[in-house]
Amino acid sequence: MRGKLRTSADAALYAEGITKRYGALVALDHVSLSVRPAECVALIGESGSGKTTLLRCFNRLVIPDAGRVLVDGTDAAELDPIALRRRTGYVPQDGGLLPHWRVQRNVELVPWLRGIDNAADLAHQALTLVGLEPAMFARRWPGELSGGQRQRVAVARALAAQPQVILLDEPFGALDAITRADLQIAFAGIRRELKTTALLVTHDLNEAFFLADRIVVMRQGRVEQEATPAELRSAPATDYVRRLLLRVQVVPA
Repeated sequence: MRGKLRTSADAALYAEGITKRYGALVALDHVSLSVRPAECVALIGESGSGKTTLLRCFNRLVIPDAGRVLVDGTDAAELDPIALRRRTGYVPQDGGLLPHWRVQRNVELVPWLRGIDNAADLAHQALTLVGLEPAMFARRWPGELSGGQRQRVAVARALAAQPQVILLDEPFGALDAITRADLQIAFAGIRRELKTTALLVTHDLNEAFFLADRIVVMRQGRVEQEATPAELRSAPATDYVRRLLLRVQVVPA
């Protein structure tokens, strides 16, 4: 790994020496990462680089073959996976809304599972945060919404239980450019307001530049470079990173 790894003591999310294999395929090869509280870190890279596999190690949807994962200083292997997922916001690429539940019930899901009394109020607050008026949208079915509205509901569901950490797996990638830009702006404002720790998987380097405090470039299951957006622009560490910047018309200094 290129870039300085922070210690687990000051990390909301911490991975050290993570390896994951699927048969002969090495999805992650001794990867280390740390995310500070209230920080947004973007994982960027080509398809198959290991981004999603690494993200899912933090809610135990993926169990590493080697290495350790800490969430708020506790080894994830010691945490009940169901309880961990209920306290960690998660937005998959397709939103993952339950089509036979109305918007209100979808957003209430995690607070309800956690036995929080004011689940309905929290759902309304979360819908308002993402720019959906509860009086207009709470009773709708997911199939009655546009793609952008469904993704807003997915973000609201991830935020409803007020998690300290949210994991996002290419949440805006399938949307048109205008809707994607609107949601990126909305999410940036929400994260600043709530001071939420975020780990974001994206294939869009410009999205990473806009949303992230730090960017981790991955390639073939390894970390190619970890840097702030400004550092990445001014000092790409490898030819691969330099080519990646040029491909999206970000010219290294």
